[in-house]
Amino acid sequence: MAHSRTTFRAGVVGVIRRGDGSILAFERADVPGAWQLPQGGIDAGEHPQETAWREVAEETGLTAAEVDLVAEFPEWVVYELPEEKRSNKTGFGQVQRWYLFQAKSDDIAPTPDQREFIAWKWVTPAWLIDHVVDFRRASYARVLGTF
Repeated sequence: MAHSRTTFRAGVVGVIRRGDGSILAFERADVPGAWQLPQGGIDAGEHPQETAWREVAEETGLTAAEVDLVAEFPEWVVYELPEEKRSNKTGFGQVQRWYLFQAKSDDIAPTPDQREFIAWKWVTPAWLIDHVVDFRRASYARVLGTF
């Protein structure tokens, strides 16, 4: 596929954890059976932390009323997209900041946006690493092992 963008898109990932250590995983609308975390691109002039709050709210319906931001992975994490998934919008892949949100209550219930995500469930980090699309697996394993 020919494309002109030869960069990596800057973005964020939000990990939402509850008291027992499980995390919220979301099933993609466009790829049934593929699970991942809320993520999205950083808008011009936006701080990555602002992006994390925005993406979590847009994709899960959760806000500061339900979750607290408690940690940030200390470095940018990069993944490359397979050649067939690259485009002018995505470039070669993403370089992301990861943020950890703690649920204020173990019974919070997200409301997936139904555009990107259609379902959700609490899972172990190991389960999610096994069920995320393969090109994201290494970055998920790197970060989820530290949170």
